[in-house]
Amino acid sequence: MTNISIIIPVFNEANRIENFIDYLKNNSSNLEKVEILIVDGGSTDDLKHKIKEGENLRIIHSEKGRATQMNAGAKMAKGSLLYFLHCDSYPPKHFDRLIKEAVDKGNLAGCFRMKFDLVHPVLMVSQWFTRFNHISCRGGDQSLFISKHLFNEIDGFNEQYIIYEDNEIASKLYDRKQFVVLPEYVITSARRYKVNGVWNLQYHFSIIHLKRRLGHSAENMLEYYKKYVR
Repeated sequence: MTNISIIIPVFNEANRIENFIDYLKNNSSNLEKVEILIVDGGSTDDLKHKIKEGENLRIIHSEKGRATQMNAGAKMAKGSLLYFLHCDSYPPKHFDRLIKEAVDKGNLAGCFRMKFDLVHPVLMVSQWFTRFNHISCRGGDQSLFISKHLFNEIDGFNEQYIIYEDNEIASKLYDRKQFVVLPEYVITSARRYKVNGVWNLQYHFSIIHLKRRLGHSAENMLEYYKKYVR
């Protein structure tokens, strides 16, 4: 019986998907109770040839967009717990057991703390704040676990958000006072920082957060992101 469904939205990630799946399998505490759903948003590389589907590993096809892809994965998930994960964010060892233990204590949604795979003063400060249980410290790279019942109750991810969908769903959970931050760490790639420059990207992310606080629309935030972030 599947307890946890890991839902991974991807687009042109053929170069890293094999190693990532191997990592998840090797670091799960009970692989028989975990299923991995790769939700492809129309990749044009050879992603599908890198994945060997089986009973606990499936590819789901969806329109492109993380919110849309993750909702599509949730609809197909067999598990009572959903774990949304980016394919460049590596969860801690025995992550499935840690999640189940948290849920058994009544924590129906939450995430792990986060560290980057790059040492930089700005990123060190940013990752330090992920230990605090406050909406301003949340981000999709920290991953998200949530009971399927609660996910359906809050209507899943808002597909109007092409970016910022992770913060939007987290805000709904915080409104319900239903969010916990586990002390173990997800290790996430700083590849986007390397491309854009750490200071530059952190500045633009701060502007996007500010726009959200000031009530700007999802479309406005997306336009800004497309203009300034590579």
